Amino acid sequence: MPKGQIKMNTPPPPQQTFGVPGKSEKYKGVKHTILVMSGKGGVGKSTVAINLAVSLGSQSRKVGIIDADINGPDDPKMLGVDREQLYATDKGIIPLDTKYGVSIISMAFLLQTDDTPVIWRGALRHKAVQQFLEDVSWENMDYVVMDFPPGTGDEALSVAQLVPDAEGVIIVATPQDVALLDVRKAINFAGQLKLKVLGIVENMSGLKCPHCGQDIDLFGSGGAENLSKKLNIDFLGRIPFIPEIVSNADSGIPGVAVNKVFSDAFESIAKKIIEKVEKK
Repeated sequence: MPKGQIKMNTPPPPQQTFGVPGKSEKYKGVKHTILVMSGKGGVGKSTVAINLAVSLGSQSRKVGIIDADINGPDDPKMLGVDREQLYATDKGIIPLDTKYGVSIISMAFLLQTDDTPVIWRGALRHKAVQQFLEDVSWENMDYVVMDFPPGTGDEALSVAQLVPDAEGVIIVATPQDVALLDVRKAINFAGQLKLKVLGIVENMSGLKCPHCGQDIDLFGSGGAENLSKKLNIDFLGRIPFIPEIVSNADSGIPGVAVNKVFSDAFESIAKKIIEKVEKK
């Protein structure tokens, strides 16, 4: 089947007040859904979502990823499956398995080329995410990690309100004050939608100089942890800035698969999530 030929149905006019969607009634077979979001782009939200999913999979859990960023569907490339094609059975569209122990669905699989933009209005974006939930076979998944679109606008609102009984939200931040302003917005967004904030992850938290071994605080240090204490929200951990992780992602290799420091950081976060979700 040529890439991009799984048809996305044109949605009916929205019937909810102010166009706000209701929860999906057909999203089945998943024990726990974790939402990964940020108040802004550029903080490494997709990196956290992918590596968290792979780390959860390494804890003997069956894990899927929904790349809900319709405009920038980069997750398949970061997992090395961007050249693959979807197929469907009588049970629905089958998410793509990867060699890293997670399955994924993304808008990237439905585009004709890597350069094809998604020039859709909100209703079509909403419908695409709804189909990722309802028309994809998520049978017997322990976890589905949803990589949110950035920000707190219409797309994030649609995604958040579609997912029934999500366990909660993980907020991704970098240490500097400007990023933390947007973290507060994301936390308030979750609160207004009655979504539990599972915790904050501080990404790009320090770089070890490859020449002298000294720690360099590229974007400051400890800002997300201090904010979590002020707001009485759990701090899940720091993710260091490791330059080779960038080239690994470009090559379709999650950092946790090749770097022990990176892997240890995400393993700790995954265990905290499992403790929160499964032993609540």
